[in-house]
Amino acid sequence: MSFTLLFDEEPLEALAKLPRDIRERIFRRLEKTKENPFHYFQRLAERPDYKLRVGDYRVIADIYADEWRIHVTLIGHRRNVYDRPG
Repeated sequence: MSFTLLFDEEPLEALAKLPRDIRERIFRRLEKTKENPFHYFQRLAERPDYKLRVGDYRVIADIYADEWRIHVTLIGHRRNVYDRPG
């Protein structure tokens, strides 16, 4: 069984603004995480959410293992993605 990906509105809007090649790279990476997200995502220090590194971009998500769900809450460039609340 694999995890389900769910997106908030903000990360979808951020993805739409990115160049196509970066957008596709992020989607491919997220698809890989569906089998075992804890292998790819890292827990953020002093926060309950996780990060996924994709080049200079970061995907911030909550992972609910008991519900088999990855909830993407934020996507952005590494220089400013951590400034915003998850």
